[in-house]
Amino acid sequence: MKLSTKGKYGLYAMVYLAQHEGEGPQSLKAIAELGLPDCYLEQLLGALRRAELVKTVRGAQGGYQLSRSPDDITMRNIIEAMEGPLSFSDCVTEKEHSCPRDQQCPAKGVWEYLTDQINGLMEGITLRDMVNQNIKGDA
Repeated sequence: MKLSTKGKYGLYAMVYLAQHEGEGPQSLKAIAELGLPDCYLEQLLGALRRAELVKTVRGAQGGYQLSRSPDDITMRNIIEAMEGPLSFSDCVTEKEHSCPRDQQCPAKGVWEYLTDQINGLMEGITLRDMVNQNIKGDA
């Protein structure tokens, strides 16, 4: 499993907006200075807006800003807005039987467990945690 550039860039944009929280809307150009292509970034911000994680402000001083506090936005929210639901196997997220071995698969329980664990971890990391580099770990 590997996070795509779409997921990474979406995460970078959200961290940027959180770092500039309270400074008003941020222009596409300012966010793109992270090294992200303007037209691609605009698509990503559109997906984040549809997921209600960012909002747009029109006008000369307009741009993008978080739609709620960085304390209320999780890594899971961002990744799912960019990538869709995360799972280790289609049989975990598909409602219909996506595999002919679905009912007797010895690995399905493992895929469900791993999917639940990774989603739980991402749910526990807020955008504020990412900005503050306050990522909790047991190690």
